[in-house]
Amino acid sequence: MTAGNRRVTAGNRRVTPKSRQALLVALIAFCAGLAGAWVGRTFIPMPAPPPAQLHDFIHNHLNLDANQRAKLKALEAGFTSEKRTLEARLRANNTALAAAIDSEHGQGPQVAAAVDRSHHAMGELQKSTLAHIFAMRAVMRPDQAGKFDTVIKRALTAEGR
Repeated sequence: MTAGNRRVTAGNRRVTPKSRQALLVALIAFCAGLAGAWVGRTFIPMPAPPPAQLHDFIHNHLNLDANQRAKLKALEAGFTSEKRTLEARLRANNTALAAAIDSEHGQGPQVAAAVDRSHHAMGELQKSTLAHIFAMRAVMRPDQAGKFDTVIKRALTAEGR
């Protein structure tokens, strides 16, 4: 490097003001990404625990006896089938809603009817899920049911976040 020429060399390559500027922009973008990730993890609530976590809690933290495990396994098998059917109906209704929106491009009668069908399917899925939850609870002893109720309440009210 010479006193009159402020170019810095790195090996055989020169670091020009333009490349320094590009490196600075990349560094700022990287820091902004890190800050955004931190803000997202710190201030944006996590989604409710998935059903797998609820089932993990039931099977691993409630000290179920063999009879309870067998009854819950049967309940879960029946619910899995019903849930698949209801979710397929919900997806079909959402597809119909998308087609109605594409057809009407606004809040027309086809869109309104498709929304109503979609809401009905969502309600059926929620009712079925609640019936499954109450059926599982009925298999539990009072001490287990209390812990189960706490986990369900946390999942529904986001207290566990």
